[in-house]
Amino acid sequence: MTRLIKQLRLIIPILIGTAIYAFGLQYFVIPNLLMEGGVTGIAVLLNYAAGWPLSVTTLVLNIPLFLLGWRALGKSQMLYTIIGTVSLSLFLALMENLIHHGWLVPFKSTNDYMLVALYAGVTLGSGLGIVFRYGGTTGGIDIIARILSRRGYSMGQIILTFDAVIIGVSMIYISLEKVLYTLVVVFVASKLIDFIQDGVYTARAFQVITDHGQEIALSITKELERGVTLMPAKGAFSGQQKEVVFCVVGRAETRRLKTIVRNIDPRAFIVINEVHDVLGEGFKEE
Repeated sequence: MTRLIKQLRLIIPILIGTAIYAFGLQYFVIPNLLMEGGVTGIAVLLNYAAGWPLSVTTLVLNIPLFLLGWRALGKSQMLYTIIGTVSLSLFLALMENLIHHGWLVPFKSTNDYMLVALYAGVTLGSGLGIVFRYGGTTGGIDIIARILSRRGYSMGQIILTFDAVIIGVSMIYISLEKVLYTLVVVFVASKLIDFIQDGVYTARAFQVITDHGQEIALSITKELERGVTLMPAKGAFSGQQKEVVFCVVGRAETRRLKTIVRNIDPRAFIVINEVHDVLGEGFKEE
């Protein structure tokens, strides 16, 4: 039962993400003759050129990539990929039926395509970001992006590169103006993907090089109630022994921590890094 609950906690967000993504395609992209990248982009082109249904074409084009993903990502990863891809096709089919029966009226702009591009980018990026964050993909370039992300590449940047190539080819079927608006969609979507992947909570990581490490650590623990790690250090030029105080705090606590350090050691060297996701006591648990 516990294992089933854990799987549902991953599967349900993937279903939500694919539903948002399918809605963005059918509600904003297709009615305004915009484009999408990856395998879905190819399916969109075939829809424009031959009228093939997006739901069926997307699934068929992804089947060869399942084999690639099965080897590279493993059975457990591919389970969520298959769930993501199949659910995307099902939600696309659902949207097609809702539109066909008049129960969903797509948003079609006659003059403000920038508004369409922004909303399309937000919905597509939000949907894909949720899917990726919970270990799934929607197939196609998403599979390749997840494989390359294991080598340190940003998934958003990988998708942006592949999408740019496919969208360039789409100029055969759609106008240059629509291609330029599509690039706005892809850019916004890639930023949303990385934002959701990294986490919506932003914290600050402090590294303080000082001669008063213990005193600073005690003050942080007492005043901010944050955990602190002390690490020994040695100056490469001076050869002097120092300490590095490492601490992660919420963004709102940044000024207080800097004040604590400056009051104890005005000569301390402080490095502050932005942290997009923090797991552990005092922050959040997953």
